[in-house]
Amino acid sequence: MKLSGGVEWALHCCVVLTAATEPVPAARLAQLHDVSPSYLAKQMQALSRAGLVKSVQGKTGGYVLTRAATEITVLDVVQAVDGANPAFVCTEIRQRGPLGTPPQDCTRPCPIARAMAAADAAWRASLQGVSIADLVGSVEQDSGPQALPTIGAWLDSANGSDGRENS
Repeated sequence: MKLSGGVEWALHCCVVLTAATEPVPAARLAQLHDVSPSYLAKQMQALSRAGLVKSVQGKTGGYVLTRAATEITVLDVVQAVDGANPAFVCTEIRQRGPLGTPPQDCTRPCPIARAMAAADAAWRASLQGVSIADLVGSVEQDSGPQALPTIGAWLDSANGSDGRENS
């Protein structure tokens, strides 16, 4: 499965938003991740359209998660950014050409379509089984218990103090 780079950025943003105590502007998230603010804003807008984050307006505005990190899955983020369409779409190639199978004989998906659908379902189930909270736990395990609080303090420290755009 090939995912856009936006999925990675969106997942990182969801993880670090758990550490912030105030709304975080997209520009601040972009600065943290050293990515284009306009590119990151696009990912945050996708998360907002999906109801995973909300934009808070005002002097100390920015983005916050809309629900607990335990209730947002990696699949939620993937679908918000890249859509929910399956990775494989069968075009019924078996019905083409001089020896094509007549449509009336194609009463169930072909073995290739079935294998690809099973793989897609397994991939989605795997991503559905991992929450943002699980990722937070992994970050803490890999980088130490102070990694996210340090990031949260950095995100919160400049909120509203440098005149940047709010969200």
